[in-house]
Amino acid sequence: MDNCSSSGAGSGGSHRFRRIPRHSSPLLNSDPSLDNLEQWPHLSELVQCYSTDWVKDEHKYGHYETVPSVSFQNQIFEGPDTDIETEMHLAGARQRKSDSVTDDDIPSTSGRQLNEESDFSKHLGQSPLPAYEPAFDWENERSLIVGQRINETPMAQYSSGLKISVKIVSLSFNAGLAEPFYGTICLYNRERREKLSEDFHFRVLPTELQEAKVSLEPRGMFYLDAPSASICLLIQLEKPASEEGGVPSSVYSRKEPAHLTERERQKLQVWSRIMPYRESFAWAIVPLFDNSITGGHSSPSSSISGSVHGSSLHDGLLEPVSKITLDKKLGYSSGSSVLVEISNLNKVKESYTEESLQDPKRKVHKPVKGVLKLEIEKHQTFHGDLENLSESGSVTNDSVDPGDRIGDSMFTKSPGNGSDGLPSSSSKIFGDGKVLGNVSNSHGSLDLNADDFQAFDFRTTTRNEPFLQLFHCLYVYPLTVSMSRKRNLFIRVELRKDDADIRRQPLEALYSREAGLPLQKWVHTQVAVGARVASYHDEVKISLPAIWTPHHHLLFTFFHVDLQTTLEAPKPVVIGYASLPLSTHAQLQSEITLPIMRELVPHYLQDSVKERLEYLEDGKNAFRLRLKLCSSLHPINERIRDFFLEYDRHTLRTSPPWGSELLEAINSLKNVDSTALLQFLHPILNMLLHLIGNGGETLQVAAFRAMVNILTRVQQESVDDAERNRFLVNYVDYAFDDFGGRQPPVYPGLSTVWGSLARSKAKGYRVGPVYDDVLAMAWFFLELTVKSMALEQARLFYHSLPLGEDVPPMQLKEGVFRCIMQLYDCLLTEVHERCKKGLSLAKRLNSSLAFFCYDLLSIIEARQVFELVSLYLDKFSGVCQSVLHDCKLIFLQIICDHDLFVEMPGRDPSDRNYLSSVLIQELFLTWDHDDLSQRAKAARILVVLLCKHEFDARYQKPEDKLYIAQLYFPLVGQILDEMPVFYNLNAIEKREVLIVILQIVRNLDDASLVKAWQQSIARTRLFFKLMEECLVLFEHKKPTDGMLMGSSSRSPVGDVPSSPKYSDILSPAINNYLSEASRQEIRPTGTPETGYLWQRVNSQLSSPSQPFSLREALAHAQSSRTGASAQALRESLHPILRQKLELWEENLSATVSLQVLEITEKFSMMAASHGISTDYGKLDCITAVIMSFFSRNQPLAFWKSFFTVFNCVFDLHGATLMARENDRFLKQVAFHLLRLAVFRNDSIRKRAVVGLQILVRSSFYFMQTARLRVMLTITLSELMSDVQVTQMKSDGTLEESGEARRLRKSLGEMAEEAKSVDILRECGLPEDALSAIPEKFTENRWSWPDVKYLSDRLLMALDASLEHALLGSAMSMDRYAAAESFYRLAMAFVAVPDLHIMWLLHLCDAHQEMQSWAEAAQCAVAVAGVVMQALVARNDGVWSKDHATALRKICPMVNSEITPEASAAEVEGYGASKLTVDSAVKYLQLANKLFSQAELYHFCASILELVVPVYKSRRAYGQLAKCHTLLTNIYESILEQEQSPIPFTDATYYRVGFYGEKFGKLNKKEYVYREPRDVRLGDIMEKLSHIYETRMDGNHTLHIIPDSRQVKAEELEPGVCYLQITAVDPVMEDEDLGSRRERIFSLSTGSVRARVFDRFLFDTPFTKNGKTQGGLEDQWKRRTVLQTEGSFPALVNRLLVTKSESLEFSPVENAIGMIETRTAALRNELEEPRSSEGDQLPRLQSLQRILQGSVAVQVNSGVLSVCTAFLSGEPATRLRSQELQQLIAALLEFMAVCKRAIRVHFRLIGDEDQDFHTQLVNGFQSLTAELSHYIPAILSEL
Repeated sequence: MDNCSSSGAGSGGSHRFRRIPRHSSPLLNSDPSLDNLEQWPHLSELVQCYSTDWVKDEHKYGHYETVPSVSFQNQIFEGPDTDIETEMHLAGARQRKSDSVTDDDIPSTSGRQLNEESDFSKHLGQSPLPAYEPAFDWENERSLIVGQRINETPMAQYSSGLKISVKIVSLSFNAGLAEPFYGTICLYNRERREKLSEDFHFRVLPTELQEAKVSLEPRGMFYLDAPSASICLLIQLEKPASEEGGVPSSVYSRKEPAHLTERERQKLQVWSRIMPYRESFAWAIVPLFDNSITGGHSSPSSSISGSVHGSSLHDGLLEPVSKITLDKKLGYSSGSSVLVEISNLNKVKESYTEESLQDPKRKVHKPVKGVLKLEIEKHQTFHGDLENLSESGSVTNDSVDPGDRIGDSMFTKSPGNGSDGLPSSSSKIFGDGKVLGNVSNSHGSLDLNADDFQAFDFRTTTRNEPFLQLFHCLYVYPLTVSMSRKRNLFIRVELRKDDADIRRQPLEALYSREAGLPLQKWVHTQVAVGARVASYHDEVKISLPAIWTPHHHLLFTFFHVDLQTTLEAPKPVVIGYASLPLSTHAQLQSEITLPIMRELVPHYLQDSVKERLEYLEDGKNAFRLRLKLCSSLHPINERIRDFFLEYDRHTLRTSPPWGSELLEAINSLKNVDSTALLQFLHPILNMLLHLIGNGGETLQVAAFRAMVNILTRVQQESVDDAERNRFLVNYVDYAFDDFGGRQPPVYPGLSTVWGSLARSKAKGYRVGPVYDDVLAMAWFFLELTVKSMALEQARLFYHSLPLGEDVPPMQLKEGVFRCIMQLYDCLLTEVHERCKKGLSLAKRLNSSLAFFCYDLLSIIEARQVFELVSLYLDKFSGVCQSVLHDCKLIFLQIICDHDLFVEMPGRDPSDRNYLSSVLIQELFLTWDHDDLSQRAKAARILVVLLCKHEFDARYQKPEDKLYIAQLYFPLVGQILDEMPVFYNLNAIEKREVLIVILQIVRNLDDASLVKAWQQSIARTRLFFKLMEECLVLFEHKKPTDGMLMGSSSRSPVGDVPSSPKYSDILSPAINNYLSEASRQEIRPTGTPETGYLWQRVNSQLSSPSQPFSLREALAHAQSSRTGASAQALRESLHPILRQKLELWEENLSATVSLQVLEITEKFSMMAASHGISTDYGKLDCITAVIMSFFSRNQPLAFWKSFFTVFNCVFDLHGATLMARENDRFLKQVAFHLLRLAVFRNDSIRKRAVVGLQILVRSSFYFMQTARLRVMLTITLSELMSDVQVTQMKSDGTLEESGEARRLRKSLGEMAEEAKSVDILRECGLPEDALSAIPEKFTENRWSWPDVKYLSDRLLMALDASLEHALLGSAMSMDRYAAAESFYRLAMAFVAVPDLHIMWLLHLCDAHQEMQSWAEAAQCAVAVAGVVMQALVARNDGVWSKDHATALRKICPMVNSEITPEASAAEVEGYGASKLTVDSAVKYLQLANKLFSQAELYHFCASILELVVPVYKSRRAYGQLAKCHTLLTNIYESILEQEQSPIPFTDATYYRVGFYGEKFGKLNKKEYVYREPRDVRLGDIMEKLSHIYETRMDGNHTLHIIPDSRQVKAEELEPGVCYLQITAVDPVMEDEDLGSRRERIFSLSTGSVRARVFDRFLFDTPFTKNGKTQGGLEDQWKRRTVLQTEGSFPALVNRLLVTKSESLEFSPVENAIGMIETRTAALRNELEEPRSSEGDQLPRLQSLQRILQGSVAVQVNSGVLSVCTAFLSGEPATRLRSQELQQLIAALLEFMAVCKRAIRVHFRLIGDEDQDFHTQLVNGFQSLTAELSHYIPAILSEL
């Protein structure tokens, strides 16, 4: 075969064809007749078939070089309270300290990352597709395609099972080794009693050593199909035939003496040198696999058992030659051989036969005392078996401990009775069908030496497999020669060509037993010593001639030899001859018996001569032998031989030209039995193809039909049920070489014959059953056609192609192409029709047609192939039936998997890729298809294709990626045009489509991308809807995401269905990823990439419930998937897999978010130049995506990139984004920035601070800062309801939480100028980001003081909220604090009317619950005030500023001028819409109601007067009437209060001082409490004790200071908390506080005046002499006046004391004051003008009361005691004269007024009061008498 043929086929640039050399058999060179085969064409075909190299098309099964896939980093998803980033840094630091990182630990930057570097500069994150399909396995994905072709490995002759090598290590005898020993080893089946392999010969030569080592002996290689108990090694030993009278062979088995004597040794050595013939000496059987291991007894079948005694135990039966270790990566062991000692060598006493080996009654002779050591090693035949091995559990870690395990189970250690309990077993080398010992993992390239002997496996000739090698030999087994007397016989065997000349030399055709010698002319057998029936155990191997004639025959010569020396070496003597013609007997497998001729004469084979010959033993058939023919040249089957013969005659044109005998022979092939057919499959197919290629039409058709028939039988009758039979695949892929270019190619003939058959069928002719068979085997013919074309193409261009260039496509001849088109069309019609009937054949045929196009794309012009493709698509156009549509998808899937798919041209030269446009069209159609499974499939096809491009090593340059992106970009347009199609997909499909879109857009250039945004506003919006879908569907939700994530009612996206991550249908991407993960070993903890998280996982790993391996765990989880929820499925995963799954989801989520961010940034840039169509008024695309980002859980990596984009967007579009239209967006942004400012992770928190600063900066330029302040205040208040601002301390009390502290810190940092630059730098923003001036502005408006003000206001709101939250459970107890916290909140949110009002109303409710009506009313007034002021400011409504002022008089809090903030507060959902006149009136009416409950009627009057103008303006006369009625009632009530003799008090007031650490903020402060009027001092003491006692702990107690003296804090005990409670009186506006009079409150109630108090006083008596109590003369008085912060009634029940002043009065001043007070009270009563006589009664009562206290001596010693104290004796001398005069004057005046009062009394009383009057008069007189002692002048005065 000329070397250009196929060796050169692809050695141009593309190396399309690879030559695979055969393992050529040594038999090839042996026979000279093989060289000259011209006259035997079939032989040349056969030799060609076995000897030429295989030709493999490298492109056929696709060729794919992948780049390494991405390695995942741990993505950190922080919650508000986690800081995993820092923990990981710390863990990493600890790690690095503990072990310095080795190079291996550093994540590699190989492969992918290098080209990503350049790529990364322009991208924010990793590529989304590799993150989605991290375990993309192209091979695996391809194998899932229906009808996928599986690449078969070339069939070796021994392609399955085991391979065992045996090597002789040593042979030793107790007697010693003095002569050479020879032996054979073969595989033997004990049960079937047959040899399985030819013999392996070895020899052991004596040396001077006691134990002979074998020097470089070759190994014998044996092949086994499968382990079985009956397979053993049969070992036979020979030695030189023993000398008669010399040293007998029994010396080797004698007990005493053990050693040979020196004389014996010498004799043996001398004899062995002169004796060339050998005798049989000993034999042994070694079972290789014995599973009959029993307890006490050893099995009788084991020939070793019972023969091993103590002595041999010491050396141990087993020494592993190499330690059996575990190779970490591959999981099977790599030490391999075992040593076996065989000490049960059975002596051959008499000639033994194979039958006697098996006979249990056989006499056991003395065993030979010796040991043969073998080294037995098991090899893998080829790598493919490893998978199957490990599944049967064989090469598992069980073989780790070589010492005891293998020792126990592999070799006997049993003393006969098993008494010492060692387990007994049969000797076996490989355990129960398992391999113990080891697989060499050198991937099939076995460590063979050239001189290893490969024992021919006899089963090769009986297997149902094609012959792949040339072997052609005959094995001769002489069995017995029966003679009438004892002889020492041996036989010489030779092969002769004819019998004409007996002196002629025989053929050199016999294999020598010595390795490495050429073929011999003859071979001798053993000598059968002194036997009548001589038995032989030799195997003679003969190389046969290629063609044998009837004259070829075997000649056996029988010799007798004397075994003793006379003078010279013994000479053999010929006894007789036997002959055996080859042609008659070679095929016989049974025994043959021959007579023995006395002598040879010429022509001894001819019958006529035979009759005359003389025979030994009376012509009996004395010689018995067996033959075994092993040939791949000479078929045993007659029909095949006939076919070969007729083929020869046809080829050599020796038969008549019409070839009818050949037709007959061809037709009879269908009756050949299947084994023979399979064995000669390759040559038969070659010959039939030859006939199809260039026979006449009749022969072509006959050959084609025969071929179809043969193929169908092979397909049906062979063992594997694959759609493409293994033998046929091997033929097409490897063996078929299109006659090596010696003849024209096959494909034109093949396609013509098949085409004409198909057309006949199409025309309706009857074509018989063969047509269906052709369809079933269509794949075979199509692949043959393609290979034939490819070989032709390669040969055409072989010489002309410059190196390194690809073979150009071949142009098919018009006729051939037309023929192929027609055939293709017919086949398509078949697919179409059979699909509708639902036949499975249709799908297979469909795939075959697809592969046909796939293959043609590499060979012929692509446009010719496109004609076939478009023919297909026309047949299956549009949305067709589900089955047909499925076929179409499979077709596209297969074609698009072509290596050069990306580089395919269009159908017109101007077009882009034709296939990709068809594919996009069809996939889109499929998504609209009703069949849901097809939708999923279409989405999957797309993902796999893009992955294939993405990981393809050829397409890693940016320009390649750009080209691919542009190729698929039309798909995005199509989706945007018909969005409902996308929305109808389910979540998994949407994710597949979206990931593809992201990948395409990522690699697109800006110019192409802009096109997607230029068409219309709506379309651009849809594009960003897709981006939002990405964020929704790829969001990573941790099970713990409680806070704020999606739970916030304000998140712009409502309740999205949680994305199916590990759902009922595992998305294929996850399946691949998890199976990949489950294959990996569990890594030790603490490796850098996973260190931190793995430690979390590890605790769960040891749980006993976990399955053994990750793969099992995965399978278990997947099988238990039915009906479980996604959460449950996740739980069911092995913790490591669950962690892997999380890692995958996190990375996927991160890459998707970053990709969308990148697209958003591009969009914002483009929008700045107004180059695209979008809504420039709102930029809703940007705002929607940003809101979507914020409201999802994002990883740290995302936040790190986000704020630079955020800054950029606000830079470019600040004006639009800050406009009123985008209020909702801004509010969202503000909310989420504040939310992030709470995070514990500093990286995120600082970025949030920067985000807030960016907002503030934009507000300086584009909106009022006040408005931003309102917004931030609003969002802060919303955040407060979401964030947990308090946490429980261990003692059950609340404290400020970390979140609150961090928020406070963030708000502070926002205004810190000093830190600003560092934070900006840390967040990757330019340092002038805040001070940079936007376009169109000239001056820098950034102002730190404004930011500080904003920050302070927000902090105030935070503090108020915090304080409110800290009260927690104390709210219900400590109503005062509760009210104050509501009040603080109301004040903090004063900038936002809605919030301000909300908290005021909360406060109002709280007061109403406490029945503090006045305070509640004040709250209502305050609310009305807010509304009224807003209305006045807007000039909207009926009120003016005067009305507001009037309201302020009632509630001084309504004083804050309404700032522009109220209008600024117009934020969506907040603002003036609620501030209406009606709402103001509503709250005024509420206030009116509450004030009347508090009986503060004068307030009611003022309030109603504000309501009246409203009704007037509305002419609501009914309401006005009601109002006036109310007013009437109010004024009457006021009158009633004034006329009451008991002065009216609306409340009581108490001063409370707090002293003690436990009071917290209250410590050392004083408050005035306003309490209902019926609350006494004891009540309030009890109430406050109750509130504060609960706050004390074990170390603190609560005391109440009983008096109202001034407290010095430093003198108090440290562990005690003190309360000081004093009743105080309110001070009137015009009151003289310096007056020494006692205050009687009722005196000042004269006029109607607003009861608004902000000053209070109380008097404290004290003495200066240190006594606690003194007489009047020592009693001083201190008057304390308190000023409060604000006035009562206020919005709260207590006000802080801001100022406290005190006056002191001396004892005498006190006395004068006391008397003056009484005088004033009486005079007041007397002078009070009364309107009518009717109200005398109340006046009389009060007069009586005052008089009784003034003049009844027995009642009041007051006036008298003053006189006694100051006017008698010594004290009088101490008074200054002025004081004395004042005292006397006061007394005189008092008496005078009393006298007058008594007179008035007399006028008023009736009869019933006469007695009382008399008592008064008597009292007055006696008092006057007493006083006259001190003041004589009194008598004259009165």
